[in-house]
Amino acid sequence: MKRPPSQIFLVAALAALASSACGGTARSAADLQALALLNRQPHSPADARFMTAMIPHHAQAVLFAGWAESHEASQAVQVFSARMVVAQSDEIVTMRSWLRERGENVPAAEFVRGSMRGGGDPASMMPGMLTEPQLSELDRAYGAEFDRLFLTYMIPHHQGALSMVDELFGAYGGAQNDFVYKLASDIYADQEIEIERMQILLAEYSRDNRIP
Repeated sequence: MKRPPSQIFLVAALAALASSACGGTARSAADLQALALLNRQPHSPADARFMTAMIPHHAQAVLFAGWAESHEASQAVQVFSARMVVAQSDEIVTMRSWLRERGENVPAAEFVRGSMRGGGDPASMMPGMLTEPQLSELDRAYGAEFDRLFLTYMIPHHQGALSMVDELFGAYGGAQNDFVYKLASDIYADQEIEIERMQILLAEYSRDNRIP
């Protein structure tokens, strides 16, 4: 059966995105937005919950990864953080666009300090999110101490994102939408790789009390 043009473009876009990811080229916000707009498949409440939760989760990571240079992190942590800020900022733009196009609630693109206080119970937050005291501790740190705290906090933050993807895939109707499946799978794969990299850096710090 011949596919309609919209499906042909979607398949081509998915292939291009996959090729870009495999080649190590950073995905651009424009590429991801184009893919989101092409995909008009129905979505489930689980899909919308995932996108709505992942935006502030990414935004918090972007916030404190953005401190690496000003807080005199090692070169390795600065490079790692800069790449992560670009990738996750692009994904935030895409997820907000996807939600807006479907009439869903669109969270803010930036994380606001103190916004997670609410009832004051860290367990009520999304998995891996830093508490305000943890953010303050990290914000006060410089140099090697920033490296140590950054890695100590960012690893479980990433692991929290993995659990959010697992929850999506286990939910009724979750990730049946091709775009949601692709984006969630990419987030999982990227953050698994980044966790491994951070674990190596943290081991280097534990051995030498610094990161080259």
